[in-house]
Amino acid sequence: MTFSIAVSGKGGAGKTTITALLLKNFIKKVKGPILVIDADPNSNLNEALGVEIKNTVGDLREKFLKSKDNLPPELSKEDHLSYLIQSSMVETDDFDFIAMGRPEGPGCYCFINNILRKILDTISKHYPLVLIDTEAGLEHFSRRTTRDLELLLIITDPTISGARTAKRIKELCKELHISIGKTLLIVNRVSSYVKERIDELVKISGVDYAGIIPEDPLIQQFNSEGKPLFDLPSSSIALNAVSNIVDEIILQLIKRQVLL
Repeated sequence: MTFSIAVSGKGGAGKTTITALLLKNFIKKVKGPILVIDADPNSNLNEALGVEIKNTVGDLREKFLKSKDNLPPELSKEDHLSYLIQSSMVETDDFDFIAMGRPEGPGCYCFINNILRKILDTISKHYPLVLIDTEAGLEHFSRRTTRDLELLLIITDPTISGARTAKRIKELCKELHISIGKTLLIVNRVSSYVKERIDELVKISGVDYAGIIPEDPLIQQFNSEGKPLFDLPSSSIALNAVSNIVDEIILQLIKRQVLL
């Protein structure tokens, strides 16, 4: 069985940072490789993870559309596209990585997007855990580019606007009948002087509370120096906070026999 987790929230809330720290923790506890999908065209998750990508799925889609009429007759379009996607995947000892990349350009993409979804669904079934860094905001939910999930983690900064965005994300998923097993709220970059406001933010969001991630000077240092967040040491207070949240999530995974 595959357990899928998507990380969502408003722009600037720290989705990519939290996704990288989640992965660092999950690697220690999940049997088998993890599939990581960067579904945010404006994201730099690969940099946070310290991996280099040559092609995104968006790049391959554009190349495919230009060459699809010149394929050998014995090669189906779906097989060719599947080969391209497989070849673009970054494989490491602990996880495999796919970047979705650029959104659609002008023209009709219905046919190619349907094939892409089918291929990605097939690939995902080979992994015990799929971790998705989604596009910021609400548009990808309205386009239904976020599929059914076992767990949706909504990241907010400690602001009223972030909590309201979390509420809208939850409501929109319900309106669109997106199947989600559990939705949890994580409040990121929490300093000591705003801790007392957490209950208020959770109440505004209407989302079940998972925990807070404190402001971490090490994350600021790594970002300013261009170092992968995946290399954060065990002394990182943000990494340890995510580890505590992962332990709660892991309990749900164990019930579904995903882990040892």
